[in-house]
Amino acid sequence: MDPLGRGLTSADFDAVRNLKSDYFRHLDAKRWARLRSLFADDSTFDGFPFAANDADGFVAGVSAFLCDVESVHQGFMPRLVATGDHSIRGVWSMHDYLVWPRDSREYRGAKIPGLHGIRGYGLYEEEYRRVGEAWRISRMRLVRTRVELLVSEPMFLPVRQFGLPDPDWLQEG
Repeated sequence: MDPLGRGLTSADFDAVRNLKSDYFRHLDAKRWARLRSLFADDSTFDGFPFAANDADGFVAGVSAFLCDVESVHQGFMPRLVATGDHSIRGVWSMHDYLVWPRDSREYRGAKIPGLHGIRGYGLYEEEYRRVGEAWRISRMRLVRTRVELLVSEPMFLPVRQFGLPDPDWLQEG
């Protein structure tokens, strides 16, 4: 019997981990067309601070939500299990850090003087499906376990001091 179960190989699980990594990179780089390419057309979404009835709706919602927002999204400690010959279910621990111009928006009904962002923690509960030769996200649920509202004056070093990431670093050729 296949030790990974259901006819899937370690390459399938690696592909899903890479898919999720691409999700975070494209999200923070605001590469909306590339982000959209990661989802099955009939994907479902839940737990986000905007409505998303399908993949196009999710990308429209997240692009509007992240307008004028500096973001850092991280996913780690994935737990993936095969649920069929062409399907995998996963849970990812997550952390995000979102910063926007002070007093320019509220977050989920919280309108607090000086609000300029959030630091969030939680989980992504997801399902992945093989579509043709590629893996795609078919279900995404964000479960927040903690949200810290940022209201104090931030203190940080400019990122340019450290260098900027190359979003195409892993592209071949």
